[in-house]
Amino acid sequence: MMTTNHLDDIQEINLAYLLLAQRLLNDDRPAAMFRLKLDDETAHLLLSLGAAQLARLARTNQLLCHFGLDGAEQLRQVVANPRDNGLSQFHASLLMAGRGTASIARGGEA
Repeated sequence: MMTTNHLDDIQEINLAYLLLAQRLLNDDRPAAMFRLKLDDETAHLLLSLGAAQLARLARTNQLLCHFGLDGAEQLRQVVANPRDNGLSQFHASLLMAGRGTASIARGGEA
């Protein structure tokens, strides 16, 4: 029973992520590609998917989105910085932005 609940949650998150990705890409494609760490071909394909295709893709048992930090150390830097002064959101953005350019340069292996 617990597995079914987890799968339902994963599928719900996947659909929400795909719909958000499409909305972001429609609003500001370059910014969305940067935030979502997508290459141009993937962005184009996501925008071309219809409702039935999105629903089918969302029904996978794996999360389609990924955690934006590269590991525990980056997470620790964001949440446990004693000199925060309200800059943790900016710091997290910088850490994740650096990750995206490296993975896109390697061919999108995020």
